[in-house]
Amino acid sequence: MQTVVSRATLKRLPLYLHYLKSLDKSNSENISATAIAKTLGFGEVQVRKDLASVSGAGKPRTGYVITDLIRHLESFLGYDNISIAVIVGAGKLGKALLDYEGFSEYGLKISTAFDIDKEKTGITEKGKQILSMEEFSDYCKKENVKLGIITVPAPHAQSVCSIMIENNISAIWNFAPTHLKAPENVIIYNENMALSLAMLSEQLKH
Repeated sequence: MQTVVSRATLKRLPLYLHYLKSLDKSNSENISATAIAKTLGFGEVQVRKDLASVSGAGKPRTGYVITDLIRHLESFLGYDNISIAVIVGAGKLGKALLDYEGFSEYGLKISTAFDIDKEKTGITEKGKQILSMEEFSDYCKKENVKLGIITVPAPHAQSVCSIMIENNISAIWNFAPTHLKAPENVIIYNENMALSLAMLSEQLKH
């Protein structure tokens, strides 16, 4: 049974993984929690606690074996098992997410986008397909899709959310600036870019 960690820890784990993967392994095979904390700006105690939840404690003086720590983090986060995701909404944001290649590093493959406007269907510059919403249900069943991304205007987001749930999608990444209603067993993560920018702007004032 996998260890349960807090939401705050879960948000930090990908940061550790990204940093560890960026290291030049030829310089050293090991790294300490102190070095990780200093580079990422976290507390050393917090780093030790986070890593202990997925990889056990580092050894005195030598710390963690980098390759082992990467493997443990990838396994815990599920990055070693590629998950297929689909997008509904093939506007500028939807196409940008569809063609972004960096998700594969985190075990996610956005395979296809869907749009109600048939004029938007076709193949993107990166060779990804955009299909009509008429094909959504059949595609989800065929590929056993469990993760959906919503990039439609706010007034249409709830209907798209409902369609995803009807097709057994159990995790939704929502970019529409609106609250979505869903059963308790459906995970929804709201990505409010306007709010994030406002918070950043507010921090600049201080």
